[in-house]
Amino acid sequence: MAKFVISDPKTRKAWQVEKNAEFLYGKKIGDKFDGSLISLPGYVLQITGGTDKDGFPMRPDLEGNVRKKLLLAGGPGYKPRRKGVKRRKIIRGNTVSKDIVQINCKIIAYGDKPVEELIGKKEEKESTEQESK
Repeated sequence: MAKFVISDPKTRKAWQVEKNAEFLYGKKIGDKFDGSLISLPGYVLQITGGTDKDGFPMRPDLEGNVRKKLLLAGGPGYKPRRKGVKRRKIIRGNTVSKDIVQINCKIIAYGDKPVEELIGKKEEKESTEQESK
């Protein structure tokens, strides 16, 4: 199971959905996929990043699904406090694999129904099930 963080650039909102991510294995940061695979019919989503099981962030310029120590001056995985400072950090590659537990994606093409309506129904069902127990 992986957690999908879906961002909407128009409304600047984000939602979380937990689904099985086996259909994304082998895809890279920047690849697009159909939203119906995560219960968003009509939507097209683009992978923008993610983190692995130990919390290491994915980086678009590191090929494969490996972990490496890179000397970073900025970007995903390191934010320097002063200009010109570099640091060696562990980073995950740009390919989705079984070790990735969070996948960040953004909406590229919109469907007929709003996202709140498609995702909100599940949250309401879960909350009513929890209340009845």
